[in-house]
Amino acid sequence: MTKYSHLLGICCALLLGGCQTVEQLSIDYMLPAEVSFPPSLKRVAVVNNMPSIPDNKLIVEETDEKKKDETEIARKTKYFNGNAKITTEALAEALAALDALVLINVAVLVLIQIDRVLGAHIHAGVRNAALAAVGEVESLTESLNVDFLIALENIQIRSLRKIEYLREWGVYAGTIDVKVYPTVKVYLPNRNGPMVTINTNDSIFWDYAAPSIAQAGAGLISETEMLKEASEFAGTVPVKYMLPHWKTASRYLFTSGSVNMRDAAVYVRENNWEQAIELWKQTYEKKKKGKQKMYAAYNVALGYEMQDSIQTAEEWALKAQKEAYDIDKIEEKKKQGGIDVSDVPNYFAVTRYLNELQERKEGMTRLNVQMERFKNDF
Repeated sequence: MTKYSHLLGICCALLLGGCQTVEQLSIDYMLPAEVSFPPSLKRVAVVNNMPSIPDNKLIVEETDEKKKDETEIARKTKYFNGNAKITTEALAEALAALDALVLINVAVLVLIQIDRVLGAHIHAGVRNAALAAVGEVESLTESLNVDFLIALENIQIRSLRKIEYLREWGVYAGTIDVKVYPTVKVYLPNRNGPMVTINTNDSIFWDYAAPSIAQAGAGLISETEMLKEASEFAGTVPVKYMLPHWKTASRYLFTSGSVNMRDAAVYVRENNWEQAIELWKQTYEKKKKGKQKMYAAYNVALGYEMQDSIQTAEEWALKAQKEAYDIDKIEEKKKQGGIDVSDVPNYFAVTRYLNELQERKEGMTRLNVQMERFKNDF
């Protein structure tokens, strides 16, 4: 679960107040890539351009950190260079998989090891010398019959290993929380330096519970296997910055409080969003103010989003936000001092949803431009 979805779940739990029934739904939608490639770029080689000792290495001596509380038995942080070969292979495979899913017309994915093709440069220890020069990029793209190169420049890994005693369960819990930091650059022929540099990060997690400390530690993934899996995971992380990608998000539907709200929930289960929206609109118009009016507006926004009418969904989410502002008495609380999330659960939950709608809206123009080049492939 992402931090975002976790926060939204907390907000909706607060919003319920014990008197409103909520159903959780999932929605899949496409987001644009951070990088837009010219239509002429259709064939790509994925290469490993990571030197044996990266300039911006994170490697330090392993450290034992201070225990945070009495339940924490052990904590150890370590830093590694990832396995560049595994990460490069995973990057190529992830690009190929999205090619099939979203019709990104990358015609050829060629995986090579740059230390084999341009070994003299790498063994000389010159950082990125092999791909920094215009002539080298042009020569490589020509020999591979591709339009551009996607190069892994660096992969670093930070692992946090902990063992804690869970009193409520009477067991010891071992966890390994790993953060990966891949760096990727895109090179074009006849261009001095990379077209774009993508520095990104993400996390992967393992856990194991057992009745003893020794068993909890022994049950965790080995360091060798952890490095292998983390390196593979790292190859998938930069892809969303380069290609349009699908996102699965949680949504929350308010289903009680009136006959209309209950009947609308039945329509939703039948995937009849039009009828459900009509009932929610009736509730919204009928109520002068209050939570039922806010719930109805929120649901209408969700209904339109489910039909990909993002502009209209945003308009109704703004109406829900206005109701939430009054319900949580934000003006009054502003005068009294600072406002905590727990003090404004309705406004916070609705605003989070509104922000996600606006993210979708802002990305639609860019997404349409990126997908236009593939219109003949649909």
